[in-house]
Formats: sequence, C-alpha cells, structure tokens
Amino acid sequence: MTWRYIIKQLGFPPSGLILLFLLSWMLRKHLPRLASFIFLLTLTAFYVLSIPSSVEHFARHIETEAALTAEQLEQLDQHADVIVVLGGGRELADDAWGSDQPSLFAQQRLRYASRLAKTSELPILISGGLHFGQPPSEAQIGSETLAIDFNIETHWLEGESRTTWENALYSAKTLQPLGIKKIVLVTDAWHMPRARWSFEQHGFEVISAPMGFFSVPHQRPAFGLLPESKAFWQNSLLLNEWVGQKLYLHQFLKNN
Repeated sequence: MTWRYIIKQLGFPPSGLILLFLLSWMLRKHLPRLASFIFLLTLTAFYVLSIPSSVEHFARHIETEAALTAEQLEQLDQHADVIVVLGGGRELADDAWGSDQPSLFAQQRLRYASRLAKTSELPILISGGLHFGQPPSEAQIGSETLAIDFNIETHWLEGESRTTWENALYSAKTLQPLGIKKIVLVTDAWHMPRARWSFEQHGFEVISAPMGFFSVPHQRPAFGLLPESKAFWQNSLLLNEWVGQKLYLHQFLKNN
C-alpha cells in the first residue's frame, strides 16, 4: 500500500498545493498569466481550507447521518446483534506508553463504542488491519485499549482490512457465517456515509452510530474567517472523504 500512500499524499493538501505553487513559479517567465492564475487559485484554496467557517460548511454536506437519540440508545439491543467499531489509525509507541496506541480518531471511536456496549450489552467487533504492513493490527491495539482503559471485552478482531471497503468485506466474513447481519456501526460522522454504504453492500443491516462531528458551530471570533492549522487539517480530511465517496460510487457503478 506504499504506492497508494505516496499518490494520496502528493495529490491532497498540503503537498498538492505546494506542487501547484512550484508549478506557478516554474511558469512565471514563459506563461506569466497562467502562472498568476495558478498562484492566485492555489492561494485562495489554501485560505479556504484554513478557516473554521469552511469546515463547518463543508462538513454539513459530508456528515449526513444523525447521531443516535436517547431513545435509540436504550433500544439498541432490540435492533442489532453486534457493535462494529472501525479502526482509525495508530500512533507509534512513545516512552510513556511503551507500545503502539490508537490514533486520536480511533480512541474516540473506541470510547463511544465502549459506552454503547455498556448501555446495550452488545458484543463488539473491531475492524482494522496492519499499519504499512507492520503488526500489531489496529484491531489488536483497539482490543487492548478497550480492555485496559474501559474494562470491555472484544469478542471478534478483524485485522486484515486496509480500507473502508475491506472493513465491510472482512467483517462480513467474520460475522455472517454466525448469522449476524444487524450491526451498530461506530465511526466518525464524516466517515459514516461511505462506511455505512460499504457495509450495506456486503449484506448488513446498519444502525449508524456516528460521533466526532465537524459540522457543529465553530464558535470562533471574526466569524471563523481567521486561518488556523486545525481547520486546515479538518478540511483536508473532509476533502479526502469527499473524494473517497465519489471513487467508491464510481467503482460500484463501473462494476454494475
């Protein structure tokens, strides 16, 4: 998957914007008008991606699945058989932990899954494979975190998947032979539409349990128009997800 990582990093911000800046510089003598256009376009994109107000606006179009209501939380065990929580990356070990840990995204997903499990008493499957081919899997790391930090047992580990589509594929291979097709799916709100769609394509009945919403009011001064690094990071994630949705739909239509 190294090639996929390289292409993705070069195509998306900030690398993609840096390459456009370099292109405008290279064209400045021979094609000055085109160079100016590329420079201004790239500068505008950089600014828009850097402001909190655009995060909120963009996220509203991506995060189309609502959070679970209190009533739904109370009735989860009546409508589903298992909680499936998707891995969200891992952080390499530092001196404080001594072993690899879930990323910030994965930690929030695990925390929410643990709360749902305690409320519903449903079993948990964690889905997430190796990071650049190196063990342990995201599923294994997540299982250890649930056990140590939340006193929650993980019933199934799916440690082969590398993409959202494979999350669904390998989870189906694990659960459906057991007759399990009704699931509560836990992932970030911006990731949920593509995740839900993928699991439904593999025969699951999905109750969405999104968390980590970016579409909440930004509550920043100056109308959220001042650039900040967090907004750039969030908008880059949303852009990546939007492209991912389009690619998944294109591949589905192509195969059908």
